Amino acid sequence: MNADVQGRALAILNRMAQADWPDRLNLRKPFEKLIYTGSRASFRLAADRAQKGGLRTPRKPDPDALFDLFLSDEQQMLVDMLASFASEVLRPAAHDADANAAIPAELLNQAQDLGLTFYGVNEVHGGMAGERTTVSNALMAEALAKGDMSLAAGLLVPLSAANCIRRWGSAEQQQRWLPAFVGESSAPVMAIAVNEPDALFDPLKLATKAKRRGKHYHLSGEKCLVLRGLDASHLIIAAQAENGPALFIVEAGSKGLQRLPEPGMGLKAGATARVKLKGVKVAADQRLNAEHFNYQSFLDHAALAWCALAIGTGQAALEYVTTYCNERVAFGEPISHRQGVAFMVADIAIELDAMRMLTWRACARAEQGLPFHREAYLARLLCAEKAMKIGTDAVQLLGGHGFTKEHPAERWYRDLRAVAIMAGGLQL
Repeated sequence: MNADVQGRALAILNRMAQADWPDRLNLRKPFEKLIYTGSRASFRLAADRAQKGGLRTPRKPDPDALFDLFLSDEQQMLVDMLASFASEVLRPAAHDADANAAIPAELLNQAQDLGLTFYGVNEVHGGMAGERTTVSNALMAEALAKGDMSLAAGLLVPLSAANCIRRWGSAEQQQRWLPAFVGESSAPVMAIAVNEPDALFDPLKLATKAKRRGKHYHLSGEKCLVLRGLDASHLIIAAQAENGPALFIVEAGSKGLQRLPEPGMGLKAGATARVKLKGVKVAADQRLNAEHFNYQSFLDHAALAWCALAIGTGQAALEYVTTYCNERVAFGEPISHRQGVAFMVADIAIELDAMRMLTWRACARAEQGLPFHREAYLARLLCAEKAMKIGTDAVQLLGGHGFTKEHPAERWYRDLRAVAIMAGGLQL
């Protein structure tokens, strides 16, 4: 870890030291240990590179190797910390956030203190994104979604934008945009806009067009279901350019760009928006143009993000209905003693394990540099189908209670249905 990265890590600890909420939730010690472990690992890596003249032998991917199901110590600490944050902070705030269709300002400040965006910025720009970034990001999304899927998706928008720029931006674009995500002030909110309001929308056939005119592009089209689209300072917009689909960083206040609230069935705390573009002028250097840009890979990383959120929310539903069914007594015994109930709960557990294995497998191949489109497609297909079934079964197991807002099952049911329709929006 270079001096700049070390300073960033200390800056996070300084922010945490000035806040009192980590003490109330017993999160301070786990977080400090996480930062310390990450710093020590980075220093060791820097020393190894120095001894080898700054060069490191690249790991050769083995297509036939099994993916590793064991988490590193840092990953385990990260999951434990975020799981506590999800249960102690996100879960209690979820009902009101859903009703108000907004993330509370206090919650945004707490998430900023956690430094989530550091895991989307590489070390050279002051972040902590390492070799296992994709898997770690999936674990983060899953842990946060156990508190609430909508809040988790909204809080992951800045991290997703950082991942997008780090992965698909040129060296100059990374230098220009990424340092802001790890600065002392709040990370910029850059919403990713891919979905379009067309029947049977295909993200590979974009109706939003980008026409080149000299040193600028002119964007025209319409985007829908843009997470945090109303409070974003910039938008990363997918549009069809002269040589294929492309991504453009567009200022939210640009002339010809209009944003409207678009509340949906679920993801209400994510404050989804409709974005209309009419000849929006964008400088050519704001098109993400890394040499290895791969639009299909961009979509696959987004699909895996929604899979991870579905797994976390499904796990929350499983734990909730298990407790409920063991405590709910009917005809003199817990309803979990009934085979029809027990089998339904067992099916949720089986489906979740299958979803998790497919998603982790795709993430592991992605960070090894191996082709992962097939694995991501299978994970998305399974998660889209089973997430809706898990949401439906959770409501059914609670009976009449599942239909009321007294229990979170109806909210999970609404949120989980988004997995099948969201394209883009997030990035692991």
